[in-house]
Amino acid sequence: MTMRAALYRGVPRMEVEDLPVPSPSAGEVLVKVAGCGICHTDLHYLDHGVPTFKKPPLVLGHEISGTVESWGEEVSDWEEGDRVLLPAVTSCGTCSYCASGRSNICARMKMFGNDVDGGYAEYVVAPAREIYPLPDSIPLIEGSVIADAVSTPWHAVNNRAKIQKGEEVVVYGVGGVGINVVQCAVAAGARVTAVDIDASKLEKAKELGATETICAPQGESAHKEVKRITGGGAHCAIEAIGRADTIQSAFSSVRRGGRLVVLGYTHEKVPLPMGKLMYHEMSVVGTLGCGGGDYPEIIRAVAEGELALGPIVSGQIPLEKINEGFDLLRAGEGLRWVVIP
Repeated sequence: MTMRAALYRGVPRMEVEDLPVPSPSAGEVLVKVAGCGICHTDLHYLDHGVPTFKKPPLVLGHEISGTVESWGEEVSDWEEGDRVLLPAVTSCGTCSYCASGRSNICARMKMFGNDVDGGYAEYVVAPAREIYPLPDSIPLIEGSVIADAVSTPWHAVNNRAKIQKGEEVVVYGVGGVGINVVQCAVAAGARVTAVDIDASKLEKAKELGATETICAPQGESAHKEVKRITGGGAHCAIEAIGRADTIQSAFSSVRRGGRLVVLGYTHEKVPLPMGKLMYHEMSVVGTLGCGGGDYPEIIRAVAEGELALGPIVSGQIPLEKINEGFDLLRAGEGLRWVVIP
């Protein structure tokens, strides 16, 4: 049996081809993909030369929702048709990081669309122990974006930034991930200032609870306005772009004793003033993905309306037009597009 899948072959355009449907091994489930979110991470592979761990050809895509189709031996908890969410990254469950509750930095992690074939296809295989049920109250296709666009900000805000009620938080970059940093920080009780160069995205940030917005064509100057708005600086700045200048501006936005959380990926070296870091007793923290143990709480928050999907999903892209979807992402149009097989 064959399936349609978009193959990455090491060039900026993917090719939609017929591939064999994968067979689940022991402990694995075959999932019929309902939707797979288009993520900026994939552009690092397509456009910027970042290598994937599995050498091309490879099926990209790591924000996956769908229904259980079949399963291998040693699987008993799932039935055909069950609605499920796959985490962007699966963990081994046995290394020291997993044992300490930090499965998101597992020593043997596997990322869909990087280490193994991902969700820009009709079917994908996943470990049965690391898929999560999606309640009927969450739209199945749109629910795919929980796997990264929502879970990564949730982890950044709650586990790494440790945002507290009443704190001043500034978010640099309110695209497909940063917009959810805004709503996660609002849900945590923070007063949020959003910074971006796109006025339409800043309007969306207001819709999702941002109190203040700053349209900053030159990101390095935004920190002065942040300090004015917050009365001396934010308790926490979260950078969700991955640029040296915005990381520096975010650091400059933070008050004494505050913290910078770096969520956006960059390969650049970013100089920061260590004297200020020491003398003002500030913190710089990295954040990566989300551990599997947090997914049930995140799914609950979405199901109960604490976090919204509707405003952040810009539309659906048929698998056959996946390259057009990435062109929309390159052009900065919309927030999160979802590929449907």
